[in-house]
Amino acid sequence: MTAISVADTTVHYSVCGKGTGLVLVHGTSIDAQANFGHVAERFADQRQVISPNYAGCGNSTIPAGDLTLDVLVEQIAATIRHASDSPVDLLGDSLGAVVAAATAARYPALVRKLVLVAGWADSSDARHQMVFQTWAKLEELDSELSNRYVMSLAVSPPFLTALGHDNISMFLKQAAPPDTKRRIELGLRIDIRDLLKKITAPTLVVRGAHDYLIPEYQTRALHESIQGSEYAQVESGHAAFLEKPDVLVQMIRDFLFNQGASTLTAAAAAK
Repeated sequence: MTAISVADTTVHYSVCGKGTGLVLVHGTSIDAQANFGHVAERFADQRQVISPNYAGCGNSTIPAGDLTLDVLVEQIAATIRHASDSPVDLLGDSLGAVVAAATAARYPALVRKLVLVAGWADSSDARHQMVFQTWAKLEELDSELSNRYVMSLAVSPPFLTALGHDNISMFLKQAAPPDTKRRIELGLRIDIRDLLKKITAPTLVVRGAHDYLIPEYQTRALHESIQGSEYAQVESGHAAFLEKPDVLVQMIRDFLFNQGASTLTAAAAAK
C-alpha cells in the first residue's frame, strides 16, 4: 500500500499488474478492496490496476467540515499522477463514477478511457433527495438499519432473495467505513452537468437494469450529457460488481482493450 499527501489529506492506494494504468474509484459506503478486490486481478494481465481509497476509507483521511467533490477529485488526480507517467483508464462505481467523471472533465490529459458504472449527474430531483436524506439519517441512527435500507435499493430482488437469511444477516452486520454519512451527504449535493460537457475521453456508461438507488433516468441523463458516450446495461441492481462481476468485467475489458462498446448492450442482455 502506497500513501501520498494531497489537499491536506493522506490517500492510500494499492497496485497490481503491469501496463497502462487502470484506476478504480469506489462507491459511497464501501472501500476499494470491498468494491473491487474480487475483480482487480482480472484486469491485471493487460493493465496496472491502481485502487485508491478516497476520503475516510481504507486509512485515507478526510478533511474537517463538509466533504466536497473537489477534495475527492484532487485525491484521485493526485493518485493518477503519482502512480502513472501516462494517461490512465479511469473506472468509477456509483459515487466513484461521479468522481471519475469530474476528474476526467477537469484533467482530460490524465484520462485515456472512462467507464462510469451506476453513476449520476445531478442530485436535485425530489426522489433522489428523499432516498439519500433517509439513508443519511439511518446511517446516523443505526448502521444495521442503514444497511437494510441500502441493500433493499442496491441489489435486485432475485439476488437478495437468493442470498438467503444467513448471508443477508452477515451483510447487515458489516460496518460501513468511517464518515459514511458525510459521503452520503455529498451525494445530496452533486451537480456535474456543466463539467460533463468537457469530457473528451471515450466513455462507457453502464447501468443496472434493476437499480433502485440510482434509477435509469439518472444514469441515462449522465450518458446523454457526455458527447459520444456508449451506453450499456447489466441485468443487476446498483451493486453490479457484486451481482454480475463476470458480465461486467467482460464488458469493461471489451471497451478498454478492444475498439469500442457498440455491441455491449446486446451482449450483456444476452447474458
